[in-house]
Amino acid sequence: MDSRRRPEEQSPIDGAVDFVRFCHRRRRVGWPELYDEMCHVASRGLYHGWGFGELAEHGIAFGLSEMPRLAGLVAEVVSHDVDRRPRLVVGVMAPEAQGARSEAMEVPEEALHAGVFMGAAR
Repeated sequence: MDSRRRPEEQSPIDGAVDFVRFCHRRRRVGWPELYDEMCHVASRGLYHGWGFGELAEHGIAFGLSEMPRLAGLVAEVVSHDVDRRPRLVVGVMAPEAQGARSEAMEVPEEALHAGVFMGAAR
């Protein structure tokens, strides 16, 4: 958890944001898959022992009427976390003159599947 305060000392909005961040870091997926992860975490009390009741006290409700607000919170937290992640920039080189040996740049397979962004630096 990012906060240095104890969960009991958090404001309701901080607790809600930290819960979403916790779930997203456990499983880096978007909405609606993250909703499933949040339900899983809540049902087992994996975030500070909080179940559905404690999460409701911090502004996280899983009812159908709460979906738009919860989806908006998730989108905000996920986009903020994605903006903070380091990115790898891979450049593409122009082909060499005819007859010269051309070597391709290798990118580790793990980088391709780890959600690393590829593109030219600006």
